[in-house]
Amino acid sequence: MLFGGNTIFVLQKKNNRGVNKLEQKKGVKITIVGTGVVGASAAFAIMSSGLASDLVLVDINKEKAEGEAMDLGDAAAFIKPINIFAGTYEDGKDSNIIIFTAGANQKPGETRLDLLHKNVAILKESLPQLLKHSPDSIYLMVSNPVDVLTYVSLKISGLPTNRVFGSGTVLDTSRFKAELSEYCGVDPRNIHAYIVGEHGDSEVALWSTASVAGMGMEQFSILKGLEPVDRQEIAKRVRTAAYEIIRRKGATYYAIALSIKRICEAILRDENSILTVSGLVNGIYGIQDVCLSLPCIVNGSGRDKVLAVPMSVEEEDALRNSAQILKQAIQQAGF
Repeated sequence: MLFGGNTIFVLQKKNNRGVNKLEQKKGVKITIVGTGVVGASAAFAIMSSGLASDLVLVDINKEKAEGEAMDLGDAAAFIKPINIFAGTYEDGKDSNIIIFTAGANQKPGETRLDLLHKNVAILKESLPQLLKHSPDSIYLMVSNPVDVLTYVSLKISGLPTNRVFGSGTVLDTSRFKAELSEYCGVDPRNIHAYIVGEHGDSEVALWSTASVAGMGMEQFSILKGLEPVDRQEIAKRVRTAAYEIIRRKGATYYAIALSIKRICEAILRDENSILTVSGLVNGIYGIQDVCLSLPCIVNGSGRDKVLAVPMSVEEEDALRNSAQILKQAIQQAGF
C-alpha cells in the first residue's frame, strides 16, 4: 500500500489564514493531535518535507492550534503546496496517519513513566473520538510513556498491531549513532546500531550488533587505532540525553519531530525501512504481551514485521528486564 499522488486544490474563500480549509481532491492527509512543542515541531518538519498535502492540527486549545496553523501557513511561498488548518477530530477523517502528541510534557526530574496516569487519562478520552471518524488510519503514538500508551491504544482501539505503534526508540537510536559517530569519526548514517526496549531508563544499547562498514566496534577501533570505547558511558549519555536537554531548555522537540517525520516518510513512501518503533511483542526473546521497541520493517501498511535480531545473553536479559518494567507500568495504568 503506497500513499501519494498529485494534489489538486480548489480554493475556497477564507476569512482567516489557517482556520478555514481548502477543498482537496486527492492527496496525503496527516492529522496531529496536540500542538504543544512536540506537535508543533512535528507539523513544521512534515510541512517542510513535502510529504503531505493536507495537515490537520487538533488541540483542546483551539486558538493555539489556529495560531500554529497560521504561523506555518505563512511559509507558503517557501514550500510545496500544502493545506494546513486547525480542526477537530472529525476533520481528521480519512487521514493516512494520525500522530498523537497530546498530553503533559516531561518536567525536570521526572521520568517518562511519571507521566503515566495523566497521559493515559487524556488518551482514553481522545482515542475513541478519533476512531469514530478515522477507523482506517495508521496511529503513531508519540506522547510519553510511549510504550505504555501504545499498549493502551491497542487495547482501546482493537486495531491490528501494524496500524497502532509508537515512535519508540527511533530517537534514542539516532542519539546512539551520533555518539558512535563522534567516537569513530564516521558519518552517523554509515553506522548500524540500535537502542531497544523501553523508551526510557531501562532501554538497552545493542553493542553486539553495532557495526561500521561491516566491522564491529572493537574491530573498527583497532583498525583506526582508537582507544577502547567506553560502552557504559556512551549508553548513559544516550539514556540521559533527554534529562540533560530538559534541564537546560525545558523540553525536547526538534529531534523527536524529525523522528516522527522519518517514520511517516517510511510509511507514506512504502520504504520497508528498518526503524526501532514500539509495538506489541509476543513470543520474541521470551517476552509476552507488552509494547516495546525492536528493529521493525516499516512500510505502507505500518509496522509490518518485527525482526528478532541476534543479541548477547546480557542484552537479552536486559531487554526482558525492560519488558518487565513496562508490564508493571501497564498494570498500574489498569490494563
